[in-house]
Amino acid sequence: MVTINKIGLLLLVSAVVVISVFPFYYAVLTSFKSGGELFRITYFPTSFSLKNYIDVFEHGQFGRNILNSVFVAFMTVSAGLLMGVTASFALSRISFRGRGLLLMCVLGVSMFPQMAVLPGLFEIIRAMGVYNTPWALIVSYTIFILPFTVWVLTSFMRDLPVEIEEAAIVDGASPWVIVTRIFLPLMWPAMVTTGILAFIAAWNEFLFALTFTTSGSTRTVPVAIGMIAASSEHETPWGQIMAASVVVTVPLVVLVVVFQRKIVAGLTAGGVKG
Repeated sequence: MVTINKIGLLLLVSAVVVISVFPFYYAVLTSFKSGGELFRITYFPTSFSLKNYIDVFEHGQFGRNILNSVFVAFMTVSAGLLMGVTASFALSRISFRGRGLLLMCVLGVSMFPQMAVLPGLFEIIRAMGVYNTPWALIVSYTIFILPFTVWVLTSFMRDLPVEIEEAAIVDGASPWVIVTRIFLPLMWPAMVTTGILAFIAAWNEFLFALTFTTSGSTRTVPVAIGMIAASSEHETPWGQIMAASVVVTVPLVVLVVVFQRKIVAGLTAGGVKG
């Protein structure tokens, strides 16, 4: 029997879905418009043209920018998960003085806004000799995703049974074998969750990408989209901007839809004790 509470919950969920999905829907709608139609407010398709998508890839180096974003995001996730897993093993399984303080320091790093650390990080990037290369972004992004990665994986690893680790130690397994052969297969939900969220953060980041890369061949897609408007000599090419935004958003939507169960399992892991 349908109750008032269920109807209210359904209306609330519907409102949240509409508010969340509508901007992307309108971006897709606008990306197929051209000329004066761009400035006509319509909520349903009235025309269909791929001109904006063609222009995005024909002008500039947008295809190269997408490959840069894929490479940077993939390397950032790989480095973040590798260091996150090893750090979480030490923080959750090895007892040493100052462990709690160290974990709080890791969390404290994430509290600083990007603008506050930008000058110091810029000097580090220059000293490393990786300025205006994808590695400058990989280093900076890894620094900023590590706190979240370490905290999530540490919380998840603490909930794993101690008996599994003790049995492996009795069999003569080293810490590296315990992490790679025993814990990793059990931590896939948390790994997928942190990996996807880190990928999205690296894919969408703008400030570091704008600061640490200066040439069109090294930029990532957020900066490339911004350059579309900056390079226009006349009116802002909203159609191309919307087309580019759709192109870079669709992979994230597909990624989340494919791994949505793993994401939910990773976020809720440890929330229920048996």
